[in-house]
Amino acid sequence: MDARDPELQGLLDKKAIEEALLRFLRGCDRADADLIERTYWPDGWEDHGGTFDGPASDWIATIKARLPAAGLMNHLLTNLLIELEGPNRATAESYILTATRPTVDGQTFENRVLARCVDQMEKRGGEWRILRRTMCWEWNETREVSETWARGAIATDPSTLRRGAKKPDDIIYTARAAAN
Repeated sequence: MDARDPELQGLLDKKAIEEALLRFLRGCDRADADLIERTYWPDGWEDHGGTFDGPASDWIATIKARLPAAGLMNHLLTNLLIELEGPNRATAESYILTATRPTVDGQTFENRVLARCVDQMEKRGGEWRILRRTMCWEWNETREVSETWARGAIATDPSTLRRGAKKPDDIIYTARAAAN
């Protein structure tokens, strides 16, 4: 293959890194183990801000077991800054805003968390994945569930709304199947 313009290759690498990070978040939200596993290198490391610090494979096993029953969960990636450190290494800093609706001791509540990740990314065989993630917690907000769908302006009967779901029932899987 001919060598690409270095600036163009840099943009392609940054886009590939962004998509790897977004695939991980989709994997968490949809409890899609395949996407989660494809985000880290087998020798990767996860430092989850005081709640876990160890091999990424152990972290992945932990969350794979938890996610299918975790309920509503949405992760939003923002303020992504990627610094390329050569053709095969990069550091990506991002904020992740998470909205969840967990149930603890029989009580369901809304929870929002802002975390920040510094990901040491490595490119092997043309593919970018996380080699080491270091995360810190920025803030947390918890409140009672209050879902009115804009006080009825979106839907007067919320049971008619199509809602996000876990794999294989979410629209990312069903819409693709319907198109084929």
